[in-house]
Amino acid sequence: MTNPVLMRLGSNRGPQVADTDIAFMGLTDVAQAIAQRKISSLEVTQTCLQRIAQWQPSRKAFIRIDEEAAVAAARRADAQLAQRSFQPGPLHGVPLAHKDLFYRSGQVSTCGSLIRRDWRADTTATCLTRLDAAGALDLGTLNMSEFAGGPTGHNIHHGHCASAFHPDHIAGGSSSGSGVAVGAGLVFGALGTDTGGSIRLPASANGVLGLKPTYGRVSRYGVMPRAWSLDHVGVLARSAVDAARLMRLISGHDPLDATSIDQPVPDDGAGLGASVRGVRVGVPDVSALGGVEPGVQAMLETALDVLRDCGTQSQAVAIEDMTPLFRCAETIIKSEAASIHGPWLRERPQDYTPLFRSRTEAGLLIPATQYIDALRWRTQLSRHFMDTTMQGIDVLILPCMPYALPTIADSDVDRSGEAVRALIGRITMYTRPFNLLGLPVIQIPAGFCPAGLPWGFQLVGHPFQEGLLLRLAQHFMAQTPSMVRRPQL
Repeated sequence: MTNPVLMRLGSNRGPQVADTDIAFMGLTDVAQAIAQRKISSLEVTQTCLQRIAQWQPSRKAFIRIDEEAAVAAARRADAQLAQRSFQPGPLHGVPLAHKDLFYRSGQVSTCGSLIRRDWRADTTATCLTRLDAAGALDLGTLNMSEFAGGPTGHNIHHGHCASAFHPDHIAGGSSSGSGVAVGAGLVFGALGTDTGGSIRLPASANGVLGLKPTYGRVSRYGVMPRAWSLDHVGVLARSAVDAARLMRLISGHDPLDATSIDQPVPDDGAGLGASVRGVRVGVPDVSALGGVEPGVQAMLETALDVLRDCGTQSQAVAIEDMTPLFRCAETIIKSEAASIHGPWLRERPQDYTPLFRSRTEAGLLIPATQYIDALRWRTQLSRHFMDTTMQGIDVLILPCMPYALPTIADSDVDRSGEAVRALIGRITMYTRPFNLLGLPVIQIPAGFCPAGLPWGFQLVGHPFQEGLLLRLAQHFMAQTPSMVRRPQL
């Protein structure tokens, strides 16, 4: 039977739009359709809730589903649009959901843990306040690795999150639910946090776009920290257009966050169609860096060919061993995490998973002098990287994950112990250094490996060049529509 809602949408969306499934409309498209009253917020919200009910048992994307509150909010949004004088915000009535470490006053924020299973926030994260002002709705809170401390999406407290494309494979972490929810069409976009790859890895594992902006671009006020000086708030979306809209809404100076940059927020969405001809893409010898499987190397070369077809210029660059960057970041993250979790480690050590507890307790053994040295080295390493590898190029291309998506069982450290630690340690080898450097990085989906699992690549930009990264993603994805698939239950 033909859905009259879809008929209404199809009549005005133009011949270029083949997707008539509400759940897989773009965030920007659905916001426009709601604002023009071609579709109601209630219809959109109910569609998302129906999909969540179908997908949640096998994927564990959500920690909490606020069905009743979401339906009530959607009804209010529709009622507001019925008032002629009402001016809707840019996301009016659009259902979203976010990683369960963004605080909302009066609501439980578990941070993916047992320790905070019943803890209620007394403040609201600035980025949520900004999305509220834009008219967005919340469907609940999304699953994540315990206290944002794992790259795979395992969580014994709330269920292991699984890739939207296969229930046996990891969802990536720590913003695991954000990646699955966007990839599976449960929400139209989501916020995540990234301390060592925690936006980019779930984006790669679920075939979506993930943007970690420049350090300080987005306020972290009201967000549970993993490591203060490495944490970034960013977005996961199915297109560059949608990511640009989310970024514009959540970015900007916040006096409540001392690390927030006081700099104008550009409208990156307005320039997505501009040419990328002549953009210089730095190409390192990844094989010399090691750890990358042949299939990932081939995927990277294919992506470069597409970018060249878009008009970019490839340029070989020297990139030194990134081990010093990785080790410096590791010292900082362990030290800061130990400071954050010190009281709970003393009072409730049994309530942590063994992996998170052991990694965090290790920070208690790091001398203050070593932590201070790492902060000092960070400045020197950043300056050296910009003066060498990034000199003379606009973006740097790298793999996101160095190998194809592993299974949940094969990467379960808590069950398999030391035998899996080496595998997990390698998963962030190309993501973590850029949290230390604070540079903007975008993860772009690049099709599927021979086993049918998604993978992608990263583009690293200069500070505050999110607009260029989004523009390159827009051109790449426009050239590769066959690389986009919908996951199936």
